[in-house]
Amino acid sequence: MRRTLIFILSTFVACTHKTSEQRVDSSLEKEQAYIRAIEGEDEHLDSETIKRGEVLISYSDCAECHKSDKKAKGPAFQDIAKRYPIKQVYIDLLAQKVKSGSRGSWGSPIMPPHPRITDEDAKAMVSYILSLEIQP
Repeated sequence: MRRTLIFILSTFVACTHKTSEQRVDSSLEKEQAYIRAIEGEDEHLDSETIKRGEVLISYSDCAECHKSDKKAKGPAFQDIAKRYPIKQVYIDLLAQKVKSGSRGSWGSPIMPPHPRITDEDAKAMVSYILSLEIQP
């Protein structure tokens, strides 16, 4: 009886442990699929541009849909930074998406257009967002 009980308990613990590992693997796979990181070497970002972008974002309506470190209506800024390497081509692309709006890049959320934001301001905002992955 005692051996049977020990066997049952050890089997339960082993199964529970395996399930926890599988859950971690599954959530890591889901995060990787959600982010779909683009390979590439980062280019240098000007610290003044990053600071300017941070200020511009703080005075914008971005926080209605985005949070720095967690998904809300839209992707977390840190997830965006994980997807895109810091390259001028991606800064230009994302700045254009900020201005004209976007859909489908992160699932079903739709980002409305922000046509009143200048190209220069949109690029500064995107520079700040992309800098989030490299900040401690």
